[in-house]
Amino acid sequence: MAKTVLVINAGSSSVKYQLIDLQTSKSIASGLAEAIKEPVGGHYRHEYQGHKYDLHENIPDFHTAFKRILGFFDEHGPNLKDSGIIAVGHRIVQGGWLFPKPALATKKVVQQVKDLAVLAPLHNAPEAVGIESMKDLLPGVPEFVVFDSSFFFDLPDESKYYALNKDVAAKYHVQRYGAHGTSHEYVGSLVPGLVGKPAEGFHQIVLHIGNGASASAQISGKPIDTSMGLTPLEGLVMGSRTGDIDPAVVFHLIRNAHMNVDQIDDLFNHKSGMTGLTGYGDLREIHKLIDQGNHDAQLALNIYVHRIVKYIGAYWAELGKLDAITFTAGVGEHDEIVRQMVCEKLAPFGVKLDEAKNNAHSSDARIISAPDSSVAICVIPTNEELAIARKGEAIINAGHDTYGTKVGED
Repeated sequence: MAKTVLVINAGSSSVKYQLIDLQTSKSIASGLAEAIKEPVGGHYRHEYQGHKYDLHENIPDFHTAFKRILGFFDEHGPNLKDSGIIAVGHRIVQGGWLFPKPALATKKVVQQVKDLAVLAPLHNAPEAVGIESMKDLLPGVPEFVVFDSSFFFDLPDESKYYALNKDVAAKYHVQRYGAHGTSHEYVGSLVPGLVGKPAEGFHQIVLHIGNGASASAQISGKPIDTSMGLTPLEGLVMGSRTGDIDPAVVFHLIRNAHMNVDQIDDLFNHKSGMTGLTGYGDLREIHKLIDQGNHDAQLALNIYVHRIVKYIGAYWAELGKLDAITFTAGVGEHDEIVRQMVCEKLAPFGVKLDEAKNNAHSSDARIISAPDSSVAICVIPTNEELAIARKGEAIINAGHDTYGTKVGED
């Protein structure tokens, strides 16, 4: 009989899900609910066996969304019980200082996820609702949580801590937690095999570039640095986030623009990045503007690429040597222009793309560098849902998580 895991990814106003077959590593069914708690425009999509089912209706809260999602499985398939579901896995953005590993979703863990919402208010809160909703809607099915920050839990101290007053930092848990860790871990684990080198001693940079974007430097599969910090705001330029910015900009806007903390938070997280520079967060639209001669769009793309190259240079120096640079996530996997611009700026260091391979559209993991490139340049599709499902399978098979909690305990 098949074994499956339902993987839930809840955001600030949306839920994405996939039912993963652990034996084939394939997605059996997937879907989303979006515009949750918005006054109009709620939308569901459920995909199964090549068919797409859409429903447009108001979605007043997350519990309603999860109830409707399970209804799609009953109505359109597959039936979850018949599919051999062994667990529900939840992606949690922030595990803070508490969770170096995945955990079974006990009442205590759910409360801790809620408490950590002070570090990720847009994500941890709805993610906790998702756990509680599934407990009601799928009673008896074990639930587990996988934290985006866990992969970076053991960053070297010089990478982990800010030069902030140590007493203030300790009291309020201010340090660098990182994000996108599930993707960085999954993709990074595949690179040595693709390149044909042993994982031990392998030095690499992974670029997870999508609407959210982050970079990591890894040695032997362990991270030594990452671009996101206390929150996912730090680091690379993103679809709507500033990335790195002088913190004094906050003081300047408070004093001169008379903006409050919530307004600045919204500005930095939702109205900046590529959206703030061009009006669009989608790189495809920005490329169209550039083709029309739009100066703002070209400048925005230059800033975007400049920040990526800046991080690559810094991480290359930290690593001491470099075996591979890997692009993943929406932009990293599909935008050959960004990849080309990045690699052209690295040409003085011997980085060379194979133009035909870079421009070829493929969903496969592949090497796109020229044979005489000093560093392998790779493109590997990320699959966070599969990585989450596998972590859950390990917990279920062991009968307990690494914290000593047994499956079924609450």
